[in-house]
Amino acid sequence: MASRGVVGLFLLSALPFLCLELRRGIPDLGVKDLILLCGRILLLLALLTLMISVTTSWLNSFKSSQVYLKEEEEKNEKRQKLVRKKQQEAQSEKASRYIENVLKPHQEMKLRKLEERFYQMTGETWKLSNGHKLGVLSLPEEPPETAEEVVTVALRCPSGCVLRRRFLKSCSSRVLLDWMMKIGYHTSRYSLSTSFPRRPLEVEGGWSLQDTGITVDTVLIVEEKEQSN
Repeated sequence: MASRGVVGLFLLSALPFLCLELRRGIPDLGVKDLILLCGRILLLLALLTLMISVTTSWLNSFKSSQVYLKEEEEKNEKRQKLVRKKQQEAQSEKASRYIENVLKPHQEMKLRKLEERFYQMTGETWKLSNGHKLGVLSLPEEPPETAEEVVTVALRCPSGCVLRRRFLKSCSSRVLLDWMMKIGYHTSRYSLSTSFPRRPLEVEGGWSLQDTGITVDTVLIVEEKEQSN
């Protein structure tokens, strides 16, 4: 389309020149002059064709270079995306390996240490009992020393430590078993007994501490039950 426009423009610009030549040569136009005129026209057409071909090839090469550059940019962009994707996959795989090989064992070891520390502090009841879980045990609020009808109960544990706590005499006797389980000694393996005289402490659901005979400050002993074969 561009080459046609150039040819038309050249012909229009050469038309006045041709008319002038024809007008100058009409009175005595001979064969030789006519041949020369035709030669000039052919020469002009040849030059025009050469110019058009050079211009067209240059435009085509420019367009092809632009297309090539665009294709190269798209290819580079695709390669960069592929490289970034591979890097992300490698980083995620590295992170998963780090979590699996470093963090997870570290957390498990930390939990084991906390568990061992818990067992050392609370005894081995939860570790040795058959399927019993600690659960959530709540004890009544400890009354002040100056309150009335208050007794102090001490628990002497198998580990040798002695724990003390104040209770109201009207509290349920079951609170002693809850307290024993809360510090790590389950009722399936341990029981309470009085220190003097040495006898098992009778605990009933409807009895209060006063009903079980705890009316003054008392020391109770946490004893392991005899396991039947």
